[in-house]
Amino acid sequence: MMTNWKFNTLAVHSEQSPDEKSGAVSQPIIPAVAYSFEDADAAVAVVSGEIDGRYYGRYGNPTTRTLEKKMATLEGAEDALGVSSGMAAISIALMAHLSSGDHVVVTKDVYGGTHKFLSTIAPRYGMEHDFVDCTSMACVESAIKGNTRAVYIETPSNPSLTLIDIKAVAKITKRHNIALIVDNTFMTPYLQKPLELGADVVVHSATKYLNGHGDVVAGIICGEKKDIDYMRKDVMGDLGQNLNAWESFLILRGIKTLGIRLEKHCRNAQKVAEFLEMHPFVDKVYYPGLESHPQHLLAKQQMKKMGGIVSFEVKGGVQAGKDFISALKIALISFSLGDPETLVQHPASMTHSSIPDDLLAEFGIAKGLIRLSVGLEDVEDIISDLEQALLSVAVTVNK
Repeated sequence: MMTNWKFNTLAVHSEQSPDEKSGAVSQPIIPAVAYSFEDADAAVAVVSGEIDGRYYGRYGNPTTRTLEKKMATLEGAEDALGVSSGMAAISIALMAHLSSGDHVVVTKDVYGGTHKFLSTIAPRYGMEHDFVDCTSMACVESAIKGNTRAVYIETPSNPSLTLIDIKAVAKITKRHNIALIVDNTFMTPYLQKPLELGADVVVHSATKYLNGHGDVVAGIICGEKKDIDYMRKDVMGDLGQNLNAWESFLILRGIKTLGIRLEKHCRNAQKVAEFLEMHPFVDKVYYPGLESHPQHLLAKQQMKKMGGIVSFEVKGGVQAGKDFISALKIALISFSLGDPETLVQHPASMTHSSIPDDLLAEFGIAKGLIRLSVGLEDVEDIISDLEQALLSVAVTVNK
């Protein structure tokens, strides 16, 4: 019966049922470190992976396992792994596919944390990378070398909302027998299914929309069972990047309203983007839901809706942008996104500060770019807040 359920029903019910002993509907929180076994053979069977089970807290717990199974169901994956942060998910996925001397092709307009990991940590262990314009299949093809083991993309990108044709990239990676890893944080499985489009591994910062309430730091990796088993036992567990039971519980709770929340995020973002595009003090708006977006048609093909993030540039340069976000009353200045609150930040000086100033344009980040995570407030109030802040900056700039 579950195979016929639609997304919201799966989000609420898949892999979860009332507790057998107490009848409690809410998910049990089991933070145990140690687990007992009936006999030595049973313990060996769990440790070896012959049967599914937990044996030590660093490799998982029952509450997290419920979350992992639910996320695998929602993404259409064989299995999933819950880890301690979005960057843990990204680094584990990359380390699982790269050894010393291996190479990865990476989309050039990538999240700042991913850029920093590849630029500062990975090279210390002999892992090579090239940042490439992955909107061009010719560029992707030409960047693949004999030692390339993976292509890593995020779509839409953070923060410029550039889209990459997942299906087209997957054709290339399959031809070369290398892995395609997709960061699906902005879209979540409600809006985009990378595995259905040919990806091999999907990573999430569960801190964002999956949890949706700004009170968890976590990551999720989805893929084939053999890959997830390796990541659990030989990367996550050994490096201590495990996710705890309490945060798993909070994400499970958040996922139950994921589809409902994203519908509202998307509706609000579309209206905000349309308002900003018509405002005389805004130079440019980046949002896939606008017909002016260069990849609007691709967005309609591979995404269910257009997401809750809007990026834009205000007239007057960097200082005008900073003055604008400081003038906002409802929107909160924050590094995160996907919360009920509308959040705003300046990527060049905040989330992408690890990228040198002279390389920002190369990575598609204008120095005056502003990223807005459109929240769940009444959209009229969000737009009024944006309007008063833009007016206050316009007055200052025109003096």
